[in-house]
Amino acid sequence: MEEKKVSSLLDKLKQKAQNQTNYGGETEMTEAKMNTKDCPNCGAGRAKQDGVTHCAYCGFEFLSVKLTDGIYIKKEDNSI
Repeated sequence: MEEKKVSSLLDKLKQKAQNQTNYGGETEMTEAKMNTKDCPNCGAGRAKQDGVTHCAYCGFEFLSVKLTDGIYIKKEDNSI
């Protein structure tokens, strides 16, 4: 006759802890880096973000955006 070993509560918790997976998936290992760009006018570092158009220190314009008429959207006429 085979003897069945009764698992204790502690053994069950240990087994669950060993079998669990990370929430959100596995961790990706990447090298540390600084995502910055220097201002060509004053040399100040700034975070490289989409939509940043001017230097916060000297006011240098990084991006010049001009709105033109599109296919479906037209510039508004403010002369009214």
